[in-house]
Amino acid sequence: MRPGNSRPRPPLRTVMTLDRPGAVPADPPDAGVAAHYGDPYAEQRQLATGTEQGTALVDLSHRGVVRVAGPDRLSWLHSLLSQHVSALQPGAWTQALVLTPQGHVEHHLHLVDDGEAVLAHVEPGTAPALVDFLQRMQFMLRVEVSDVSAQYAVVADPSPRLIPRDELAAYEGPVAGVLAYEALRVAARTPRLGVDTDHRTIPHEVGWLTSAVHLDKGCYRGQETVARVHNLGRPPRRLVLLHLDGSDSELPATGDAVQLDGRDVGRVGTAARHHELGPIALALLKRQVPDDAVLTAGAVAAALDPEPASEAPVSAAREAAAARAGLLRFSR
Repeated sequence: MRPGNSRPRPPLRTVMTLDRPGAVPADPPDAGVAAHYGDPYAEQRQLATGTEQGTALVDLSHRGVVRVAGPDRLSWLHSLLSQHVSALQPGAWTQALVLTPQGHVEHHLHLVDDGEAVLAHVEPGTAPALVDFLQRMQFMLRVEVSDVSAQYAVVADPSPRLIPRDELAAYEGPVAGVLAYEALRVAARTPRLGVDTDHRTIPHEVGWLTSAVHLDKGCYRGQETVARVHNLGRPPRRLVLLHLDGSDSELPATGDAVQLDGRDVGRVGTAARHHELGPIALALLKRQVPDDAVLTAGAVAAALDPEPASEAPVSAAREAAAARAGLLRFSR
């Protein structure tokens, strides 16, 4: 059984996505796949809504894929991960974290059980470290851990899924670059490990407490921190969406300081140009930063958008944030 979901797929035929006409290679951490194919905004719209030709496919094959097989795989992973996976049903996707003993996030996994093994995709370059950690925790259990990044490719249309690499090599349907995927991800306030997080990040700060942590499961590494901060209800930082000054031709870089009145109050994660919202960014800010603060992200003026993605139309949220900060309207 191939992991994935039930939505219709375009036919798979003959062309590698990075070999498509107009393909521009992406920069790290996304080196190895296409940034775009000539029109990132059109690619965003097709990825988000689809066309008569179908929904675009994004090549995320630079992400690592780890396989855990064996009859003890689910109960064993349940004891190691932040998520409840002991009864995970075949074909059902979930997210999970590997935490340090202090509760900081080490790995973020998107995983599915295919009835024979668990397949998990992770950030580029991190699969070997995850495999090493898991193999050191095997003991006498009936599990087998392997890096299968060479056999499986991650693709998104727009949700990520796994396919055999030979199917990606044969794909000839509509495509979108990773810039389109990242812009939609930022607008949805979905964090990415190692980009929107740092070595101090705990799950509560970036929204993973609801998507990748099960608060009622048994003991796992880092659980004490998770429970303590959850009970106190005051994580030291929070992930926010910033609306950036559209008159600036440059976007802030990952890791740039976010400042309030000349003082560092956070860090920039992913910055992107959205086809409706204009220039936006995710940022980790100290929790006491007020929602109406006028900020600087790197060298770019920024306003914090306090509304969850589902609670305000994108145009209204952007206009309100821009008005607070006195930013110029976005134009391209």
